[in-house]
Amino acid sequence: MAGLEIAFFGSSLVSAYWNGAATYYRGIIRALAMRGHRVTFYEPDAYDRQKHRDIPDPPWARVVVYPATEDGLNGALDHARGADVVVKASGVGVFDDELAAGVLSIRRPDGLAVYWDVDAPATLAQLDAEPEQPLRGLIPKYDLVLTYGGGPPVVTAFKALGAQACVPIYNALDPATHHPVPFDARFFADLTFLGNRLPDREARVEQFFLDAAGRLPDKRFLLGGNGWHDKPLPGNVKAIGHVYTADHNALNCAAVAVLNISRESMARMGYSPATRVFEAAGAGACLITDEWVGIETFLEPGTEVLVARDGAAVAEHVAALTPERAHAIGQAALKRVLAHHTYEQRAVLVEALLSGTDAAHFRHVEGV
Repeated sequence: MAGLEIAFFGSSLVSAYWNGAATYYRGIIRALAMRGHRVTFYEPDAYDRQKHRDIPDPPWARVVVYPATEDGLNGALDHARGADVVVKASGVGVFDDELAAGVLSIRRPDGLAVYWDVDAPATLAQLDAEPEQPLRGLIPKYDLVLTYGGGPPVVTAFKALGAQACVPIYNALDPATHHPVPFDARFFADLTFLGNRLPDREARVEQFFLDAAGRLPDKRFLLGGNGWHDKPLPGNVKAIGHVYTADHNALNCAAVAVLNISRESMARMGYSPATRVFEAAGAGACLITDEWVGIETFLEPGTEVLVARDGAAVAEHVAALTPERAHAIGQAALKRVLAHHTYEQRAVLVEALLSGTDAAHFRHVEGV
């Protein structure tokens, strides 16, 4: 098939600063580019992200940074007019409602408009709590809704809002970006957690990570991410602030185990593996995750991932882990994600959906 011209409006492709979706965008878009599609990524100059870039403008996408103003938004929309596919991602952070309507306004008569939700559980909760949200009336006008995860509950909810079609495009691994690297003593820990301090995450970090640290005073715990600098922490927890993506592999490879903690809305919805799950598995790390429905769709509990219902269970896993078992779990996870969960595989489904190909044989709503 001929390559598509895709205009993609998102938070940021070049900066992961207060932007957990960055590696998801990079993985999907790079894989689409490898399949011959041309993506222009439009991002606002907001939240100091341009001052904290992780990567330069990549060769596999054109990046357009527009002023975080109404005029800047309108100029970006005019620039994107004429694309085969126009994508509005959730959580851009600047003029989201106006952008959701604007993307529809520039859709070609023979083109597609896609709403791509990178935090569907939170979006759906907000729409439920605020019935007057403009997005509620716009969802049925999009040709397709894609989501970062969520499985059957998310598909059902979006269809109830009038979505013409809704398909989860799960996080995955880009092996060129996340992979095993030599040990780096800077990041040594018995358990590492990486995530920004957010309202619906903080209590769960206390429950799963800080509680476990309190139970294991002789173990070392490492906490990465923005916002934790003024959080009271146990003495065996070291907060290191924002970790640039160039250090993610070293961070994951230096820990005995890496912890994934889903935000509350994602854990409640299920089928929502964070990018960190695949980044850690891609580095061959031993992953411990909070318990959520659908984990076995991605990794096998007990052999490819350890599952914990609370901080006490996290502490039990950490205390029982030997280097040999941690290595075996990490290698099993690496093998699984390389075989079944790469962005190259996700891009095949996205391409089929955007090109109008019958994607029924690709589509497994509970996990692709």
